Amino acid sequence: MPEMKIFYGAVINPTSLTSYSSSPYCLIAVGSSGDINWIVNDVAPHKLQDTLASKGCVDADVIALKDGEFIIPGFVDTHTHAPQIPNLGTGGQYQLLDWLKYITFPMEAKFADVAFARKTYASVVRRIIDSGTTTCCYYGTLHLEATKVLADIVHSLGQRAFVGKCNMNRECPPDYIEPSAESSVKDTRALITHIKSLPPHGHEHLVQPVITPRFAISCTDDLLSSLGTLAASDPNLRIQTHISENLGEINFTKELFPKAPSYAGVYDMFGLLRDNTILAHAVHLGEDEIQLIKTKNAGISHCPTSNFNLNSGVAPVGLYLDKGIKVGLGTDVSGGFNLSMLNAIRNASIAAKVRSMQAPITSTFSSSSFANKPLPIPTLLYLATAGGAAVCGLEKRIGSFAAEKSFDALFVNVRPDAGNIGLLGLTDSPAVRGSLEEKKKLLDTWLERFLFCGDDRNIQCVYVQGRLVGGRSFHR
Repeated sequence: MPEMKIFYGAVINPTSLTSYSSSPYCLIAVGSSGDINWIVNDVAPHKLQDTLASKGCVDADVIALKDGEFIIPGFVDTHTHAPQIPNLGTGGQYQLLDWLKYITFPMEAKFADVAFARKTYASVVRRIIDSGTTTCCYYGTLHLEATKVLADIVHSLGQRAFVGKCNMNRECPPDYIEPSAESSVKDTRALITHIKSLPPHGHEHLVQPVITPRFAISCTDDLLSSLGTLAASDPNLRIQTHISENLGEINFTKELFPKAPSYAGVYDMFGLLRDNTILAHAVHLGEDEIQLIKTKNAGISHCPTSNFNLNSGVAPVGLYLDKGIKVGLGTDVSGGFNLSMLNAIRNASIAAKVRSMQAPITSTFSSSSFANKPLPIPTLLYLATAGGAAVCGLEKRIGSFAAEKSFDALFVNVRPDAGNIGLLGLTDSPAVRGSLEEKKKLLDTWLERFLFCGDDRNIQCVYVQGRLVGGRSFHR
């Protein structure tokens, strides 16, 4: 990697749930470590050389973006299943528990074959990176060796990720179940050791382990207890699992754990609910569970595509945001039928509108910031980037651009040469040559159109820790 890379062009940077900054003329300097050295916004072309000189970069090579190109932080997928991607687009006729039985478990069982795992995961991870996901929370299968392969491939391709081996020793098919709690925890420890032994990318360990009880139904009390002990031994270990996705699942969980006050209470009872726990779905939480999750500062992965596709319900994400709970987005492939975070953004928007349409009209409607309202563009961008970073406990490293943060970024191309017919004509606006404020308004249009009409053809470059790892230009 060169000593420093300096990029010059349009940058959109999430700043809060309700706002982002946009600069048509932004300078970003990325050091050899892959961290951002400095950022200067609104540097008009005639001030470029003076600004570079003030930073001691008189002779620096500058990579300039074209009109119709802009930079945003990379997407953070807080919940997906790598071994399920071969099933994309199938099984939508089922609800959750039957979908697991007839579609998901038979596919995941195939990953006992390490050669099959290696071939499949190489394709899976490459596709996810090229779709713009710079950080991904992966569920593997219950197989130790196959999940090691997943971690190795993620590491070799340069993606930032959390990789977990599923813990599941009951309520599973005979050919896809762990023999005991002891063997499940032993293999989990072995995976953690393997992932921690992977060399860093510069100063950064991009791939990290995550404890992964599949969901409460698939784990006996002694397995959850042992995983809680493992988690207690290392406060930095993330935990990922599912919660309150489907009404039948919730009722079955209550039958299996009669001593727990609630579904969330199951995880809390075993020490698995804390500030770096990632809870997928949370469609049907009770008031007590919402308060417990808030108190523990756990995060929620909102997976709207899957929740629609498997007929699970519509999570009240606006309510969670009003409560101050951390929320990110997840693709949840293959319950979700699309591995792109752009699809998750679109369905998050639709889900919020569905909640809004179903809400009673009352005089207190406007008192809430997010509940029972459509989600604005800044909120959708934030959930897919900075919100996901917070859910993963990475908000100090990724999710937005700032000095000393990692340069995890997407270079987006909305020009006609991207070949996406849904975005033709965006660079024909007179504002391309207009004032700074006109250009900022045009950037707003580009962003919204990209979020709702873009696809992988518009993702020119994918950078993780300052290194080009994917995108259309990567494959030329």
